Amino acid sequence: MTIEDDAARLRAAAEQKPLKLPVNRRVDESHHAVTSDGLSVWYTIQVSPHSRIQEAIFERQDRMPTDEECDRWLHLLVVNAKAVEAPGMPGSTTRRFEAFERDPRREAPLS
Repeated sequence: MTIEDDAARLRAAAEQKPLKLPVNRRVDESHHAVTSDGLSVWYTIQVSPHSRIQEAIFERQDRMPTDEECDRWLHLLVVNAKAVEAPGMPGSTTRRFEAFERDPRREAPLS
């Protein structure tokens, strides 16, 4: 499979089975891909009544994934939003990117 095929499969799985917020962060294998060179990629969509979060996680066993590796996937996975990298632990081999979409019309008014 190509990166485009894997990204399309992950995006379709996330759209078909979004996680409901608040959520127990279990993700099934349909949201996970491993490339031939050992890069693990997870993609999920998390939804609540007033927001939607697209999340992409990249992990390697031996080192942190590079910007180039992550960028190749991000433009294929995260649609209609800009993904921002979340802070990580020093020395981690995992990188997490999130794109938040809010619908203020559906939020409760502030009191």
